[in-house]
Amino acid sequence: MVKKDYYEILGVPRDADLAAIKKAYRDIAIKYHPDRNPGDAKAEEFFKEASEAYQVLSDSDKRRTYDRFGHEGLRGAGYQGFSGFEDIFSSMGSIFEEIFGFSMGGRRRNGPARGSDLRYDLELKFEEAAFGVEKRIEVPRYANCLECHGTGIAKGKQPVVCPACQGSGQIRRTQGFFSISTPCGTCGGAGRIIKDPCLKCKGEGRIIEKIHVQVRIPPGVETGSRLRVPGKGEEGEKGGPPGDLYVFVQILLHEIFSREGNDVIIGINISIIEATLGTEVEIPTLDGMHKLTIPHGTQHGKIIKIKGKGIPHIRGYGRGDQLVEVKVRVPTNLTKRQEELLREFASIEGKKIKKPETILDKIKNFAAGDG
Repeated sequence: MVKKDYYEILGVPRDADLAAIKKAYRDIAIKYHPDRNPGDAKAEEFFKEASEAYQVLSDSDKRRTYDRFGHEGLRGAGYQGFSGFEDIFSSMGSIFEEIFGFSMGGRRRNGPARGSDLRYDLELKFEEAAFGVEKRIEVPRYANCLECHGTGIAKGKQPVVCPACQGSGQIRRTQGFFSISTPCGTCGGAGRIIKDPCLKCKGEGRIIEKIHVQVRIPPGVETGSRLRVPGKGEEGEKGGPPGDLYVFVQILLHEIFSREGNDVIIGINISIIEATLGTEVEIPTLDGMHKLTIPHGTQHGKIIKIKGKGIPHIRGYGRGDQLVEVKVRVPTNLTKRQEELLREFASIEGKKIKKPETILDKIKNFAAGDG
């Protein structure tokens, strides 16, 4: 499904400031909040769209990415949007607090919850990215405490009913005509309070662990490529499924090769004699040394293509080429004989080369009255 433009959803121009974006979202949130439109699927969908638009446009980094690359750019940066109302209310509680003066949660989150996705930045050598490699990486993540099985409660103990909300997990608050149930601040919407926390996780129900993940890098990846490893994100809460791990690739610079798409770029230096007469040189490629024929009369800056010696296509068909840029060296220190030969060559070509004046020549000319 094609996503709508965030600016159109909020009804603001693309150069709108944060205050205008916040006001537009506040008006939409009040009108289309699900508690005011029970059973209205269209209102709920628009509320979700507006919440996602506000979350992106009120964040300077996300907004910059969206303005340059659109929705695809946000996905490439790991932004997933909201999966549902529970996600909106848990992620944007502080935003609602700022806009309305109190949270617009109105929903409890006591059931299973999917674990968060994780990001891992992986550096690869040029050749590893070209031909693919397997890497074993260490990833820190939150996992459920095995001592209390994720409950946060000490063995043999039970939670007690929250005295503030009497176990409902909700506190009803009214501001003018607008009345909303908000999560209880005492128990966090759980309706229960842990008085005897698990000693291992200190009542959190989760601990930080390090897992080792084997990641297969396919041939042809580029800097910025993103690989998804399902189920290797943080563990879900209360039996919820785990999140995913996203591996972002960064390719290290190579001392010889550079890359343009699937083509490998390399520069070589040859003498003016080799360029004029032609020669054969050995050059490095990703597959080892290769004999390259330099045609006679090769000009400085000429690009010679070696087909099929580039980067494999990431989708598995064929390879790019290696492009060799020829750089012709001009000698700076000639012997007298070499200079004579070059002048003789110029004479054959019908060109008269005037010898540049030295400082001594200029002094002699000046003394003779020629200056």
